[in-house]
Amino acid sequence: MNLIILKLILAHILGDFFLQPQKWVKDKEKKKLKSKWLYIHIAIHIALMFLLVWDFSYWLLILLIGTSHFIIDALKLLLQKKKTKRFYFFADQILHIAAIFLLAIAMYYEDIAPSLSISTSALLLIICLVFLTTPTSIIMRTIFTKWDISKYTEDNESLKDAGKYIGILERLLVFIFIIVGHWEAVGFLITAKSVFRFGDLTSTKERKLTEYILIGTLISFGIAIIVSLLFLNLKSYV
Repeated sequence: MNLIILKLILAHILGDFFLQPQKWVKDKEKKKLKSKWLYIHIAIHIALMFLLVWDFSYWLLILLIGTSHFIIDALKLLLQKKKTKRFYFFADQILHIAAIFLLAIAMYYEDIAPSLSISTSALLLIICLVFLTTPTSIIMRTIFTKWDISKYTEDNESLKDAGKYIGILERLLVFIFIIVGHWEAVGFLITAKSVFRFGDLTSTKERKLTEYILIGTLISFGIAIIVSLLFLNLKSYV
């Protein structure tokens, strides 16, 4: 996997998940192509790609990726309905990554070369770590739009965004444990979380909330394990 492609993927993750506030997303869904945030979002993506690649000779590739990003986002906004938001969210992300690969390979099949001293394996590690934070949280939130558990949690006292940060920390720990070869620590982490979380749930006797948290925990750990295994298998090729 080439360094340029990895930099473009990192730019996509930063632009789509870290530099796009929720209010921008809501405004785009409401106003669609008339939303100014759609065009600001695309401009940020293009700026990030130029900044990370840091080689103006790739200007045409970057502009084409930016154009493809606009087209994909525009189609998503025009086609998605409330019931199909989850489908279009994942389709949107898959198409963005595919566009980066296809355009980069089509234009620079032979001579895509690294433009900075950072190694490809180090950049792959950064991408995996970044993906396991906010992007995975957003993916999980999108998956769970299928269920509404607000009535089961409205009386529960909890720190603001505590669940989000717990999920991020557990995924990063799972990733670190696996890449350094300590799978037993993953089992310990699962056990420790079960003791704390499910002990509280049994006192409330809320079966649906218990199932919700169990599914979330398994998905969170599952994504972290998959990303870890992908990193271990891909790092020898980059």
